[in-house]
Amino acid sequence: MAGCRKDPMPGSSGGGVWTVPPGRPTPQQSMSGLDLEELAEIELQRDEEEAAALGAARRPSAAPSVAPPAGPDPELSMNHPFYDVARHGILQVAGEDRFGRRVITFCCCRMPPSHELNHRRLLEYLKYTLDQYVESDYTIVYFHYGLNSQNKPSLRWLQSAYKEFDRRYKKNLKALYVVHPTNFIKILWTILKPLVSHKFGKKVTYFNYLSELREHLKYDQLSIPREVLRYDEELRNLHAGRLPPPTKTPPPRPPLPTQQFGVSLQYLKDKNQGELIPPVLRYTVTYLREKGLHTEGLFRRSASVQTVREIQRLYNQGKPVNFDDYGDIHLPAVILKTFLRELPQPLLTFEAYEQILEITSVESSLRVTCCRQILQNLPEHNYAVLSYLMGFLHEVSRESISNKMNSSNLACVFGLNLIWPSQGASSLSALVPLNLFTELLIEYYDKVFSGREERGAQAGEQGGPRARGSVPAGGTAGDRPASSLARPPLPPRPLTTAWRPL
Repeated sequence: MAGCRKDPMPGSSGGGVWTVPPGRPTPQQSMSGLDLEELAEIELQRDEEEAAALGAARRPSAAPSVAPPAGPDPELSMNHPFYDVARHGILQVAGEDRFGRRVITFCCCRMPPSHELNHRRLLEYLKYTLDQYVESDYTIVYFHYGLNSQNKPSLRWLQSAYKEFDRRYKKNLKALYVVHPTNFIKILWTILKPLVSHKFGKKVTYFNYLSELREHLKYDQLSIPREVLRYDEELRNLHAGRLPPPTKTPPPRPPLPTQQFGVSLQYLKDKNQGELIPPVLRYTVTYLREKGLHTEGLFRRSASVQTVREIQRLYNQGKPVNFDDYGDIHLPAVILKTFLRELPQPLLTFEAYEQILEITSVESSLRVTCCRQILQNLPEHNYAVLSYLMGFLHEVSRESISNKMNSSNLACVFGLNLIWPSQGASSLSALVPLNLFTELLIEYYDKVFSGREERGAQAGEQGGPRARGSVPAGGTAGDRPASSLARPPLPPRPLTTAWRPL
């Protein structure tokens, strides 16, 4: 691959380029002499040879050039309707991108040889997975490395699969990122071009290197196979002399006194006169309660990336924010989710992750009690903020006739914004218990948050103002009803929709 040149990817709206070795014919040059499908097969064989030359894979004659099995997901039940496909780890849900959209990854190197995988079942599994998210904006990351002559689906299957993904799937797909594209992708695009609309083509972006994903996604939450990481490293080493010098990461700076995003709850409390409820959360909830409760698809839609960043900058600089100036009711909803997602530690804490995963094994009649027990172990501050947020989401769910956002739909949106593992991303099978737990918190809000045990003198000694309505320091749980313990009231209706710094 020495002497690679850069070529614009066909059909994309820019932002991505791919590398094509000199001497290789382009699809347009070759169509007259070769059938496109045969040409695609030749290009795929060349891809394998080049990967082998890089040392990132062995030649097919020596051993299969697919990655070894990912290993059984401990959270994947054998009763899963698509266990035969899901066990390979081809699909993963990797949290959300920087714009609040759910991210789904597809790893070709996890595909076993075709005789071991029913591609019709693979398509059904893909649709089954996407069905959980197509009502909201979402992003797909396609890792091309590892596709080879042994595991690739037929081109006829690809054409048929594209046709089966109707407008419902394509409408809310906001970005399709293709990582490590090769000439095979260019040929494939030429074959599918009669089927692919210009509008869909503009959603596709191509990345030669994994590092290019960082500005679009939470890179550390992506579950990237080791084989892909190794291949990317080999590519970088090969092209080291032709790549621009890496940008140096500036040393971390201390947060501003008015910082609202990316800082801990304790920091926000200390900088906001002891308020337990962070200002961003309080004012977005207040605004949405007043003007957004009946908005269809509330929390499901994304907003302008530039506008979201502008709002974050204003908040972080302690400047006033008036959402009326932007004319987009989905903007404060996205800001709220962004605030939760950028907390250094999830609101439900890393420690609760494994406990929450067990919720599906608990008898249905005992799940609310189990939720309450898990929440007993949360820090007082986290509990107060969580109670505040869930109370609002419970209100939203009660208006589901008009906004179409019942507790189940809200849980799908908020599950991964409230809890994620300390290392890596949540697996696809983990979404079921995470979303179920969140749904229970919203649906049974009054029961789940009705009996917080008082931490006694120890909580009072730690200082800091308690939530209004909680037991005063030195008091006992009998001084007030149990339902008032550490439960801050929902904010009053505002006199103005603008947020101003304290």
